Amino acid sequence: MTGTIEVVILGGGSAGEAIWEACDGPLSITVVEERRVGGECPYVACMPSKAMLHAAAEARGSNDRRAAYRAATERRDRIAEQRDDTHAARHLTRSGATLVRGRGVIVEPGAVAVGDHAIGYEHLVIATGSTAVAPHIPGLDDVSFWTSEDALSCDALPASLLIVGGGAVGCELAQMFGRFGCQVTLVEVSERLMAHEEPFIGELLAGVLQSEGVEVRCGVPIAAAHSSGGGAMLELQDGAALSAERILVATGRAACVRDIGLETLGIEPDPDGIALDDRCRVVGQSNVWAAGDVTGVAPFTHTATYQGRVVAANLAGNHARADYRAIPRCVFTDPVVAAVGMTQADARTRGLSVATASMDVDGTARALTDDMHVGRLELVMDRDRHVLVGAAAIGPHAEEWLAEATLAIRAEVPVSVLADVVHPFPSFSEMYEPPMRDLRQLTLR
Repeated sequence: MTGTIEVVILGGGSAGEAIWEACDGPLSITVVEERRVGGECPYVACMPSKAMLHAAAEARGSNDRRAAYRAATERRDRIAEQRDDTHAARHLTRSGATLVRGRGVIVEPGAVAVGDHAIGYEHLVIATGSTAVAPHIPGLDDVSFWTSEDALSCDALPASLLIVGGGAVGCELAQMFGRFGCQVTLVEVSERLMAHEEPFIGELLAGVLQSEGVEVRCGVPIAAAHSSGGGAMLELQDGAALSAERILVATGRAACVRDIGLETLGIEPDPDGIALDDRCRVVGQSNVWAAGDVTGVAPFTHTATYQGRVVAANLAGNHARADYRAIPRCVFTDPVVAAVGMTQADARTRGLSVATASMDVDGTARALTDDMHVGRLELVMDRDRHVLVGAAAIGPHAEEWLAEATLAIRAEVPVSVLADVVHPFPSFSEMYEPPMRDLRQLTLR
């Protein structure tokens, strides 16, 4: 490769960071960022939420939970660098990339404009991320509601909170605020929490939250929202009326694809985001790439970083291809939810003949020593190929011991080998052994 290749990245979040850190040599990189370098994760999402969950666990025994909350928000803001991206921006420029502040818009093939400033490119990477979206609830627009970003950057601890959405964000924030003494009601229109995971996940997690005082309402649509006595109210279609000081909406996110000039290149994103090939190149384009939440593929920080590395490798002249079979999905409640690969329902929808095996946390010696008795591991095997295609867990530190299943799915390790793995005693990872032996027996029939 000779000469300088001009690369423009729209978005300086996790995907963009992976690209500018990995690229060197003849690549000249310009990053266009409208908000913060680093994206949302370090400032108003992953890092502050995990810091607050950690503090909330310690606050359960506090005699003054409001004081504990104040201390937690101070620590949260230190970890989030006061939501100031100065350090991250300096890191970017030290890597050799150029940072341009502002909103980037594609004005013609080969050119992006930031205000009156035009930037030419040979390759364009779209990494504009995603934004929180609110469901259509009559009256909600007239209520001053929180998003997760508001909840994780505000210093106020509401006395009561209505959380709309029983996915990862809703469940984490319900437990966090509840442990600081806030009266929380969690409303999910699906029949269970974490509706896209195995049924036992939502059932066990609902039991945990309820045992801590969180009211969980599943399976009832919301009819309306409105202000009420200085607070807010949700009316459910079953006739119930729920009141609280504030509403927090955690019902999902949408790819940031509007008003960035995609139509200039003939790119029409689908409802989930921008369609890619397996090299992370935008379908129908030769020099336009995309990575991160804007693609709609497994919208997690670690996915964005992975896709960024794939893009960087291809920009450098290699032929890297993305493989999404084993992207972990985690919810950092206590206990943690962790899953990877396909659910049973997904696998059957794809025509696989599957077998499952499971074990409860209570069956381990470590549960006895640590007094942790809520949790379960369930494995999904492809009967024809004798390999794992999915795993789901809820339990102490599940995000850590899920790594074994993640590697097994990604590398297609035979179940006969997995059943022969020795785990340390006493550990939660021993949960793999009985179900693996059960699955191995099925392969011998």
